[in-house]
Order: sequence, then C-alpha cells, then structure tokens
Amino acid sequence: MNTVNIPLLDLNDYVHGNPDERKRFSDNIGKAFNETGFVTITNHGLSKELIDKLYAQVTALFKQPEDIKLKYEKAELAGQRGYTSKGKETAKGFKTPDLKEFWQIGQTVTDNDPVKNEYPENLVVEELPEFNSTTREVYQKLENAGKQLLRAIAVYLNLPENYFDDKVHNGNSILRTLHYFPIEDPDSIPADAVRAGAHEDINLITLLIGASADGLEVLTREGTWFPVKAHGEDVVVNVGDMLQRLTNNKLKSTTHRVVNPPREQMKNSRYSVPFFLHPKSGMDLTCLESCIDAQHPKKYSDITAGEYLDERLREIGLKK
Repeated sequence: MNTVNIPLLDLNDYVHGNPDERKRFSDNIGKAFNETGFVTITNHGLSKELIDKLYAQVTALFKQPEDIKLKYEKAELAGQRGYTSKGKETAKGFKTPDLKEFWQIGQTVTDNDPVKNEYPENLVVEELPEFNSTTREVYQKLENAGKQLLRAIAVYLNLPENYFDDKVHNGNSILRTLHYFPIEDPDSIPADAVRAGAHEDINLITLLIGASADGLEVLTREGTWFPVKAHGEDVVVNVGDMLQRLTNNKLKSTTHRVVNPPREQMKNSRYSVPFFLHPKSGMDLTCLESCIDAQHPKKYSDITAGEYLDERLREIGLKK
C-alpha cells in the first residue's frame, strides 16, 4: 500500500489563524514536505474568475499562428522570458524532448532594487493585451502566497519566521504557461516521448494552479507513480531542489512527471500554469547547520542560487 501524504491545507489558517492554527499548518506542511514533498492549498488568493480568465488567455496565446509565437522566441534569453517552441526542453537524463511549448514571465521590479539590472525585461504580447495584465496579476498573487508558505516552512525548520522574506523579495521567480500540444498520430512520435519527463524542480517551491487535464504523477518512496489531482481552484505546492539542498534533504524535492493520456485523448491539448518561486541569485544554499547531524551528514557542496540555476538550465538544454 502506498503511503502518500498530500494533505489539503487552508492557507487562511496560517495567514489569519490563531497561534494553534498557525502551528498546526506549519507542522502539517513540514510533515508533508518531509514525507512526499507535495501539499494542496486552498484560499491562496486567486479567485475562480481569475483562474478561468488566466486559462482563457493561455489558450488564446497558444492558438496564435506559429509565426506570431516565434517572433517572441529569443535564443539569448535561454527560455527565461517569452516563448519556447516545441522540442527545446528535455528532462535531465533524457534524450527525447518533452511534448510541450511554453511562455515564461519573470519578475517586475518596481522599487529601484538594483537586482532589476540582472533580469531581462518581460516580453509583451502585442496581440493579446489581456494576457499580459492577467499573467502579471497571477504572478503577484502566487508570489504572495509563496512567501506566506515559506514563512510556515521557516517556522517548521525552527528558523526566524521571516528567514526567506528578503531572499525572495524581487526573487528570480518564473510564471510558466504551458501547452502540451495535441498529437494527431501517436505513432509519429518517438516511443519514449512524454509530455514532461520525470524530473525535480530547480527552485525553492513550485505553486501549480489546477491543470486542464490529468497527467501529473509523483514518485512514491516505494518507487511507484501516484497520480496527483489538481482540479478547480486548488493549488498544488511542491518542494524544489534549492529547498532540498538548503535543508540537507530534510524537505524532499520529489520526482514528478506528466504522462501521456490514453491514445484517443492524445489529440486534445493540456494546459498548465506552474509558478516557480526562486530567490535572488545571491542566496546562499549552503546546508543549514540545524539540518546536519551524525545521522544526516552534509550532502551538498556550497553554492549560490544563481550558480545552481545556471548549472541546471544547461542540464535541461535551455542554456548552451
């Protein structure tokens, strides 16, 4: 029997709760991140109307003619802003690219923070003005929810509650709008081609708004795949490799994938919008002393978030 603890937690219990509710939330998210690396969150600040509007805009974007989309693909941005076409991203350790195309939106710095000079400008979709305003609003709301979640995680780790605040303020976070495109003839693709090969996320935590179809699966400790249902307004949150490194594996960056649907459904599109919460590039990911002991010796070399991101982007083929 698989023991998969993916609890449904209410973020209001932490943000507006009494001390007992806040502690319970912090304990529950810590326990789940320790065991499976995944939780589902309600009351994250995104209304159903905003989510519906987001998916309508994302669908409209990927329905644009190929030549329109390609004018927003800039090789020098290594997929970090704008459009990335089919066949560009390959999961680490795989040879066949994922069956997807995507668009990435990054940080908008509004307070004269010098980190602004590190970030490329976001590309504006001239054809869809609402896409730009909607994705920016979603970015800000998910970033805010992510900061609250990191506060609960800091408490679980016996760190000051605001430990992550300055590290993720104007962080290098990415909102990715994804299109797993239709395959009319499944026999025409390589046998090992999947929508997203088994991988771990690079960042601190990922917040995923319920996708338009099933397919997300996590690898259990027993080595079997367990489907994660993320429909409607719930947000699925998982640990990324940066948080796993920082906590010396106390919190788990769980392997996950997006599998192909049954053959007859391959001709249907699947849309998905994950928010990858990154710190600023200068954040030190050296394992926390409190997570190292005789039973848990230090597993990782010292590295900054920027150095680690650079290394991983090369591994997945986005950076040459």
